[in-house]
Amino acid sequence: MSEITEIQIKKEKEEEQIKNESEIHPIKIKKDIDSNELQIKKEYLLSIRERVLCTELLSEKDRVLIDGADNSKSKENDTNTIQKEDLKLMSVKLKGQNKKRPPPMRFDITERICPSLVDVAEGEEPKVCPYHPTCRYRHDVVEYMKERKPDVLLGGCPNYRSTGRCSRGISCLFGDEHVTSEGKNKINPNPNSAGSEYFNFLSKDLQKSLRKKTYNFKKAESLAKENNKGYSYSKDKKEKDAETNGKSTSVNVETIKGEPNSQSLEVEEPSAKKIKMEITGPVTDEDVITLKPEEKKKIDWRGKLYLAPLTTVGNLPFRRLCKTLGADITCGEMAMAETLVGGGQQEWALVRKHKSEDLFGVQICGANPYILGKCSQLLEENTEIDFIDLNLGCPIDMGAGSGLMRRRGPLESSIKTVSQLLKIPFTVKMRMGVYTDHPFAHQLVEQCRDWGVSMVTVHGRSREQRYTRLADWDYIGDCVKAADPMPIFGNGDLMSYEDYERVVDQSGVAGVMIARGALIKPWIFTEIKERRHWDISSSERFQYMKDFCNYGLEHWGSDSQGVERTRRFLLEWQSFAHRYVPVGLLERPPQKMNLRPPPFQGRDDLETLLGSPNAGDWVKICEMFLGPAPDGFNFLPKHKANSWK
Repeated sequence: MSEITEIQIKKEKEEEQIKNESEIHPIKIKKDIDSNELQIKKEYLLSIRERVLCTELLSEKDRVLIDGADNSKSKENDTNTIQKEDLKLMSVKLKGQNKKRPPPMRFDITERICPSLVDVAEGEEPKVCPYHPTCRYRHDVVEYMKERKPDVLLGGCPNYRSTGRCSRGISCLFGDEHVTSEGKNKINPNPNSAGSEYFNFLSKDLQKSLRKKTYNFKKAESLAKENNKGYSYSKDKKEKDAETNGKSTSVNVETIKGEPNSQSLEVEEPSAKKIKMEITGPVTDEDVITLKPEEKKKIDWRGKLYLAPLTTVGNLPFRRLCKTLGADITCGEMAMAETLVGGGQQEWALVRKHKSEDLFGVQICGANPYILGKCSQLLEENTEIDFIDLNLGCPIDMGAGSGLMRRRGPLESSIKTVSQLLKIPFTVKMRMGVYTDHPFAHQLVEQCRDWGVSMVTVHGRSREQRYTRLADWDYIGDCVKAADPMPIFGNGDLMSYEDYERVVDQSGVAGVMIARGALIKPWIFTEIKERRHWDISSSERFQYMKDFCNYGLEHWGSDSQGVERTRRFLLEWQSFAHRYVPVGLLERPPQKMNLRPPPFQGRDDLETLLGSPNAGDWVKICEMFLGPAPDGFNFLPKHKANSWK
């Protein structure tokens, strides 16, 4: 039998098998092929079916919109059976993102035990509540212990086992092994780790000095003032007002194109009293001496894998998980410089790090050289960090982020001030430019090098693009050549080790920053280092989620508030993680960022559940780790598309 005949027979058998499957399982066959869709093996495909809207996953605004529509035009009057064609009949559109999402859970402090009574070890006397009798918390420990429920899940308290003492004490939802019937908190004599594994807390004394404005920022102020000479703030103000009003000015074009005459923009110190001061007496070394570049701390950036600073989802437990999977560099979530300088507790929580983060930085965002200088001085003097990063990439419209890229005066003054001030490296993350047709990052990286920046990360998109279209790695290569010898990191659309090797060869970057790829598959760092496509099983993915929950309970606490915070951030991560398509299901691995996966089923029930785009299924997954969601819990997904099942 000839080779051609064998191929024909094999092809006929495959066609007959597909025909038989379509007759037995008609819902599993999808005939039309979309060039924008990820190609999945036929045996795992599902037909495109009408999805039902989950009204409990809608915002209050959208619920009112649907309730006010003409439901008589829909097939069913029941809002729990609304389909997309019903919305068309009702002239209702549910697209885009849910803005200003409320927290999933609100807590009544009158139901919680007073913090002075929570963590009392055996043999210790309880502390006296300084606010009693006006304190709104509960103070009857005996009554509280009678109402205390058993552990929501088996497995014990991760804090008790790791550190030896759970700070949540009798309020811990996993506290059966360390809470006595008298309301005392046991201490573990053999913890897994000695001492605290977390750093960079805001002390009460430091917070007090920041709020009362008694912290000594003399060095930062003097450098900012020196670097801010010779610019006109009024030009920048007029330009910003024109941009806000939708007008285009000649200054915009000059700044975008990087003309030499676009230097402008002096920034005034906020709320500074304009008093002429005459300083007499000897000048100290601290007033005039800045470190030379060769005297600063050095970091070898080349070949490193950098987990991007990710708002909300780039929290400490997730960074800790990525460190176990091979990430070399981690960076905290973007923190507002002005709030840090003001002693804001919530913003300072973004600065915390775990001991496993051996190369850790803090990303700050701001538009004023005085504030950025003060913030950098404050962080270097009071935290354990390896570098500080300035955000020029966030597409926010407030003069900071990518908007600061085109404001030459404040940008130059800020970078010079911070780089001269710090002993640790100062880095910058930026986009290609503001507008797609006028990229100017290749000019800006060269200036950043001359201003004292240690490394720049370039995201291969403009602010106008946000996250649409593919990243331009050829342009990132132009930035590498312009900035030489300063190292450049590239960022955009990395999903596999093949993508990594391709963009490194294409652009010549010193390293890569990974953002969405790490959220979809945190093991991408392992794949790159081992140069393989990891066909990870559903049980392995499930275990990584369990590890995240344990890290979350350690970081946010194991009481009701900490558990619900862990639940919320696991759900936020799930909004990205569900997009992963296992390697074994793909016709041609690897998965691509820009290709949309069609409806598919996994190789087992758990794999199918982990790939569900419905936020209701994400809640079910969370309940496997953290127990049932309490009454009043309501998670609103970021994208309205995840409100369908």
